[in-house]
Amino acid sequence: MKQFLTAGKEIHTTLFVLLFCLFIPTLSLALEPDEILVVVNNRMAKSVDLAEYYMEKRLIPASHLLQLSLSLKETISRQEYDERVKEKIIEKLKKSSFEPRISTLVLIYGMPLKVEPSELNWDEKDELRQFRKRKNVLSQLPKPKSEKIKLLLKVLTDKISVLTRIKERASVDSELALLEAEPYPLSGWVKNPYFLGFQSVANVIPKDKVLLVSRLDGPDASTVYRIIDDTLSAEKNGLKGKAYIDARWPLPEGETGSGYQFYDASLHKAAQHIEKRMEVVIDDTQSLFKENCCKQAALYCGWYSLSRYIDSFEWQPGSIGYHMASNECSTLKNAKSSVWCMKMLQNGVSAVIGPVYEPYIQGFPVPELFFSQLVDGYMSLGEAYLVSIPYLSWQMILVGDPLYQPFSPVREP
Repeated sequence: MKQFLTAGKEIHTTLFVLLFCLFIPTLSLALEPDEILVVVNNRMAKSVDLAEYYMEKRLIPASHLLQLSLSLKETISRQEYDERVKEKIIEKLKKSSFEPRISTLVLIYGMPLKVEPSELNWDEKDELRQFRKRKNVLSQLPKPKSEKIKLLLKVLTDKISVLTRIKERASVDSELALLEAEPYPLSGWVKNPYFLGFQSVANVIPKDKVLLVSRLDGPDASTVYRIIDDTLSAEKNGLKGKAYIDARWPLPEGETGSGYQFYDASLHKAAQHIEKRMEVVIDDTQSLFKENCCKQAALYCGWYSLSRYIDSFEWQPGSIGYHMASNECSTLKNAKSSVWCMKMLQNGVSAVIGPVYEPYIQGFPVPELFFSQLVDGYMSLGEAYLVSIPYLSWQMILVGDPLYQPFSPVREP
């Protein structure tokens, strides 16, 4: 836990110094269609058709399509990821000699969401069994347990965590962002060099070794077609509606303390930026927006209802939002689940962000950065995501068209 608290402080102490000078038009990354490689799992029905439909609408060259043959499960092994995803994309990039350089991957409906840790060898498996057996015996001892037993349980828990390599779990998307940056540590996260809060931080991966990765995905193919069409319609006509921001506390005076306070304050600051574009409704109480109360919802950000979507929103075509809670993008296909990402997509959202596992709060895009860049109109959806997310090789996924630009640039008087 210590590394995550330290990382959160690093974001906290570097970000506010930069905010005064970073919101300027020259930050635009100017993503173009010929910089995109579209990746599809051709074993999923309708996925190739979806890819071709998207590429035709966005004028992406036909040669920028890569078909893979993968498991239809949402979670794949590290071996399948390495051999059948990562290596195949690297091979495509090397053989095709794209000009300009491919800067972005768009994964299409049917691509796996999650990659598991690397496989344990026989000795490690045996050691893990022994640790688990010992922990189980100690756990069965009657309460209250002595301090010595508590310490032994903690040591065993830590050893099990290391052996199971939990921190190697990641979203396929976030792992692919570092496709050209290897080698890098699989355990834990890697600082994102595009994140605005890390522009003065040393020892980060070079920007030209990082890819922007998003996906056009959802519970079914018809949802993905709808996302593409709604995105194009909103881009043409402008995103209309209201923004709903669901904080938990009033905006504090002075500096914030914990990571939770920092992100909650960032929700308030996001609302201040969005107000230049549309009406904002902000709730700063512990309760969440009630069902069916958010009419004409175009933008949303809030927290915290774990894996329990609340049907509060009348989503507008082209709407964008994310809910800050763990595992909210752990599935996009399981009909029994109530995770926010899947339910938001089912109910009409065109772009959503969420984690496949526990990301810790500082694993999320910083709300004020994401929404300020988006509403200023100089960055696309994908670009705003890339500069607002602190870490890669981690848990986050962006579902949406990276080229989507719902607002025209702000013209200062």
